[in-house]
Amino acid sequence: MSITCSHCKARPAFFLRRYSGEALCKNCFIVNFEKRVYRTIKKHELITWGDKVLAAVSGGKDSLVLLHLLAKLRKKLKFELIAITVDEGVRGYRSRGIELAQNEARKLGIEHFVVSFKDAYGFTLDEIVEIAQKRGIELHPCSFCGILRRRLINETALKVGANKVATAHNLDDEAQTVVINLIRGDLLKVVRLGVKPPISHEKFVPRIKPLRYTPENEIAVYAMLKRIELYDVECPYIRLAMRDEIRNFLNELEEKHPGTKHSIVSSADKLVQELKATVVPKIQIKTCKICGMPSTREICRTCELFKQLGISKPSP
Repeated sequence: MSITCSHCKARPAFFLRRYSGEALCKNCFIVNFEKRVYRTIKKHELITWGDKVLAAVSGGKDSLVLLHLLAKLRKKLKFELIAITVDEGVRGYRSRGIELAQNEARKLGIEHFVVSFKDAYGFTLDEIVEIAQKRGIELHPCSFCGILRRRLINETALKVGANKVATAHNLDDEAQTVVINLIRGDLLKVVRLGVKPPISHEKFVPRIKPLRYTPENEIAVYAMLKRIELYDVECPYIRLAMRDEIRNFLNELEEKHPGTKHSIVSSADKLVQELKATVVPKIQIKTCKICGMPSTREICRTCELFKQLGISKPSP
């Protein structure tokens, strides 16, 4: 016996949301999926009229779906949308993602930039990892990559005049990040969690997360229904990271206790509100003594990393 859609009460159900008990047909799934993302944008005022938004697009399902949704929304909210893909320089990994990002941007009529670690920093991620290993630096490749990728996206946003950077972090990503930072006892990073940043600076372009409350598996289903080409190759470095272990752990918990990831992110949101009143006022945004970019340290993480590696960042 087939199950009827919980929303339209007419068509057969296609997808079951175990955390809510909803059974959705294909049409209602698409409508509900888009409404949730747009509701997140509206509720938190992530994008407003006249904004210039730079979408970070890796070529994976999450970022391609984000680009697709923002392209639909830009006509209604009257904002400018451009896209960027970062080529980190990981052998056998990024080329297909760049191709898919370029193709999707072209189809949607969106200006698209490709920037690389090699051009910006003089080294690929693979080369940086090799240097770090030779120097005995105990820092995971994902840490190098995150620091350098965020800096490069921010610098590009400043150059093109964007006032927002949209990233495709989803519910799963955010739940993992909450758990990782709590394990590490890093309150400052916990404060930075959220759908938009709590701290502003003229040289820091705010990052927004329209997909923050959307589960990863629903993004994959939406991409399939919308016939957005999927790119399933995973970065080889992720398997070495704590995040991979946390991801597997949370997936097991979600399977046994549907709604676990939503609960983690919801609890983090409440914690962030509390910390904003106590921690944020104490945070001092300084200017890095080396590069002049905003930082909570005397020397920013990017410059500190290059100093550790014994290499210098090329002049712009």
